[in-house]
Amino acid sequence: MIRKRVQSMGQQLAAYSWLSDLPAMLCWAVVVGVLGALATIGFHVGIHVLQHLATGRSGSIVQTISSLPWYGRVLFPMAGGMAAGLLLWAAARIHAGANSDYMEAVAIGDGRLSIRQGLLRSLSSLCTVASGGSIGREGAMVHLGALAASTIGRLTYFSTSRLRLLVACGASAGVAAAYGTPIAGALFVAEIVIGTMRMQSFGPLMVSAATANIVMRMTGNYHTIYAMPEMPQLLGPEVLPFVFLGLVSGVAAPVFLKVLDFTRRQFRRTGLALPLRLGAGGVLVGGLLVVLPQVAGNGYSVVYAFLHSNWAWHAVLVMLVCKILATALTVGSGAVGGVFTPSLFVGGALGTLFGIGMEALLPGLHAPVYMYTLVGMGSFLGAATSAPLMAIIMIFEMTLSYQIVLPLMVAGVIAYFVSRALAEIAMYEVTVVRERDTVLRQRLRNTLIGDLVRPADTVVAANAPLSSAVQLFVEYPVRYLYVVDENNNYLGVIAQQDLTSLLLSQGGLDEKHAGDVLRTDFVKTLRPDMSLDQAQDYFVQFRGERLPVVSSKEDPRLLGVVYKSAVLERYSALKRSMDASAEAMFEFDLQRRKP
Repeated sequence: MIRKRVQSMGQQLAAYSWLSDLPAMLCWAVVVGVLGALATIGFHVGIHVLQHLATGRSGSIVQTISSLPWYGRVLFPMAGGMAAGLLLWAAARIHAGANSDYMEAVAIGDGRLSIRQGLLRSLSSLCTVASGGSIGREGAMVHLGALAASTIGRLTYFSTSRLRLLVACGASAGVAAAYGTPIAGALFVAEIVIGTMRMQSFGPLMVSAATANIVMRMTGNYHTIYAMPEMPQLLGPEVLPFVFLGLVSGVAAPVFLKVLDFTRRQFRRTGLALPLRLGAGGVLVGGLLVVLPQVAGNGYSVVYAFLHSNWAWHAVLVMLVCKILATALTVGSGAVGGVFTPSLFVGGALGTLFGIGMEALLPGLHAPVYMYTLVGMGSFLGAATSAPLMAIIMIFEMTLSYQIVLPLMVAGVIAYFVSRALAEIAMYEVTVVRERDTVLRQRLRNTLIGDLVRPADTVVAANAPLSSAVQLFVEYPVRYLYVVDENNNYLGVIAQQDLTSLLLSQGGLDEKHAGDVLRTDFVKTLRPDMSLDQAQDYFVQFRGERLPVVSSKEDPRLLGVVYKSAVLERYSALKRSMDASAEAMFEFDLQRRKP
């Protein structure tokens, strides 16, 4: 009964079209922003509750793991991994008609997220994070914000385009709440998930992210993550070392992502069931935690130590290698979560090593080591996510220091282009898919008729007897034959109807040749340098299935034919690409607005 009432109310709301118009979307973005912040707070509370139930302690993940005996550091991640695996196994058995991933729901789906799958996957991530898995907690937080938005949109019967926008707002709120970075939260969704920064979409994203940040401040859950109030202003020449740091980040980011992919493949090859696979990953991570508990969790406390204390280069190197290994084992075993924060850790460690090296080689430089740490975080993150603008703004919002922006811009842009030149890989598959789609769309738009030419089988010489033309009509179910001279120059066509009329009226054809009955201007010809649009205009005015292609007007050699179906196929591929693109995602429903 309650479900029917909710559906009835949703259908009534759907009748009011203004509720999903763009101005109203800003109000919905506020609602979604509040829900995204509350989901983030709830996930934080869930981590502490689960830790307290399992160990009797709660606090930072590193402190909780460090307080356990050696066997507890192994058993706790193992138990958390198995519990996470069971929850993922249960989620996979749910046959839902909706997406399980918010990025897919926004980028290529219809905005509908499975509530049951989403909750189970979020609980799975909670088990992994709380038990010390080396993975970011932001993944579940963002997904919960998007899930809340999808639920609202489905209850109110939003159109597909508006539902996708609302889910994107939920994801923006989740990022803003998780990191305290409202601008970067909106940019994260715009750059990575949507792929556009049109104001029709970016405006609601900003409102949602800002609302989430306000709620986090009002509830006392906001703080500047890496506040650096006394950062020096760099002179021109002192920015040059950050160019080389950008090169290092651009090379290292694809390597890091490939290590994660390699580990995933190796775990899959074991053939273990998902709970056993995650349990095995937990045991291996636990073995690392016995020796180095600092690699547990998302690495925030270690990065904070990089920024505020002096480290020996070998200690940073050991921490870096162990963190990459712990992250690879956690992610590779199949755990659900984010690689976003571990990427910040890896970039920060690389930047710290680079800064220690620069301090030793050029002690007169004004830039302190912690600036290299922060720039390493931003440049590595931008290269790994293929979203350098988002990474630059995020580090700025995390530090609230404008002095870091210039070296971040230099290193971040260089790192991005180096990484894209080295490998077609990114942290989020949707980014790679969109880049491939953009390349495909560009190719489709630039397709020339010469790319679609097929051999012409129904060709007859002008001096051939008409009996040869009759034989071709018998062999091929076509309406026209192409007539050429001895140099293969196109002269015109023989229409089947003309030949039929000739047979009925005159009978014998032995004394006539193909050139005697050809039509010179009955069928228009295409040229290989024509575009699809030009060819489409020709086909609109032509009732046949194919048109001949000649080299040029001055030299009309017959090159072959182009079929209407080939042109339509290219147009269909272009339309599908455009329909799934960001440009089509948030267009107004013009049909609905027509009187």
